[in-house]
Amino acid sequence: MRAVDWLAAEIASTAIPVLLVGERGTGKDVVAAQIHARSPRQSGRLVKLDCAALTPDALDRLFAGHGNGNGAAEERTTVLLDEVSELHPACQAGLLEALSFADGRSGRPAGRVGVISATRHNLEEAVRGGRFLDALYYRIGGITLRLPPLRHRREDIAPLADFFLAEYAAVLAQPRPSLSARGLETLMNYGWPDNIWELERVMKRLAALGDESLALAALRWPHQAAPPGDNGGSVRPLKEAARAASRQAERRLILQVLEQTRWNRKRAARQLQISYKALLYKLKQIGLDDEPGEPGPPPKAS
Repeated sequence: MRAVDWLAAEIASTAIPVLLVGERGTGKDVVAAQIHARSPRQSGRLVKLDCAALTPDALDRLFAGHGNGNGAAEERTTVLLDEVSELHPACQAGLLEALSFADGRSGRPAGRVGVISATRHNLEEAVRGGRFLDALYYRIGGITLRLPPLRHRREDIAPLADFFLAEYAAVLAQPRPSLSARGLETLMNYGWPDNIWELERVMKRLAALGDESLALAALRWPHQAAPPGDNGGSVRPLKEAARAASRQAERRLILQVLEQTRWNRKRAARQLQISYKALLYKLKQIGLDDEPGEPGPPPKAS
């Protein structure tokens, strides 16, 4: 995320189109707002568009304004194309033409409108499948920033939880609650399918209710899993507790090595001195086997 923030600051002063790629809830809107706030267009608007509902006429009016001064190009605005993968084919062709207003090719001054696109889908697959124009893909992806899911940046869970607790306690005028050691362990072991969105919702619930157990009950654990330490109120046998502690230590070590190797599983297996198949099996055991392909390096310009 430090790499994402650094790149966002570097590119904010340019008119290069930016593509934000990340799962739902990873903070694409926040990064887009940061880019806009650091850009020469910061005095203008940040306009978020739902690409699934966008029409060619609306797209043309927004970028060109038909010369009547009402378009985004006249207002030094930043346009955020939300879920650009859902853009209608007719709009894809129109967007290719409209992007000329963002880079000065039409004769208008460059930089009057900034274009940020966001998606949680694999646009390269959409291009190969004929669902997305390859020329448009390369135009909107002048700079590509990839936002990691929360389960790949677990060191951020505690400070984010603390931030949201403070924010919502102030908003709701409630005493600021604190997380117990067991509550924090639960957050660290959860898979966060909705990423930061879900963490924010849970912390808002905790700030409102003031009851940790009720707030954490909203977490959607897989049916075969349970929150750490949840054993129905009974005391666990010593051997079972030892096995659980060993699994937690193994999980922490695997996550640490994966972070060090930038989630390159083959390198991680070599560093852990186990076979690649053994690592895949262990990843499945701890619920981290849902990532497609070999994760790449941290976000960088492309």
